[in-house]
Amino acid sequence: MDKVFETPLTADDINGLRIGDVVYLKGIIYTSRDMAHLTIKDKLEKGQALPVDFRGAAVFHAGPVVTKNDAGWELRAIGPTSSIRMEPYADMVGKLGVKAIIGKGGMRESSLRAFQKYGQVYLQAAPGCAALLADGIEEIQEVHWFDLGMPEALWVLKARKFGPLVVAMDSQGNSMYEDIRIQAVKTIDSLYRSA
Repeated sequence: MDKVFETPLTADDINGLRIGDVVYLKGIIYTSRDMAHLTIKDKLEKGQALPVDFRGAAVFHAGPVVTKNDAGWELRAIGPTSSIRMEPYADMVGKLGVKAIIGKGGMRESSLRAFQKYGQVYLQAAPGCAALLADGIEEIQEVHWFDLGMPEALWVLKARKFGPLVVAMDSQGNSMYEDIRIQAVKTIDSLYRSA
């Protein structure tokens, strides 16, 4: 049976997840890339209010492709972008109460420490499946900071069943990416010794 979690996510939701688990999300998902993260940082430093409440949130490192018609915004495609660019904001995002980060490629040690400290997970979205991922979104509810450009704006998406997403970094300090790196080093070392 599919594991479907509804946002806002709770500590119990997150603490029960382990690397390798496959999950889906239902409810509100926010997109945020480089410029949105920088804007959030700037607003926090100036003591200005943010347009959304990130407590229990799922933040997707993605730049959606959308069109606008008489009914509003329509999502055409949404695929993950490389999360490593958002590494400098790991602690800030944790302090905001974000519980899940969605993207591709994982993040580094400072993010893994933040995941443990704040009770967060990293969910790997399948690259190259932007149309499939868009099917899991019911509607675009709002957009903030559109002046940053379509991919960099903060989009508020309502998901019906968004995924599949793989838990690649968990709140216990485990990282699928680190496990793969360690195994690759062992394999290469073994090949050199046998040569």
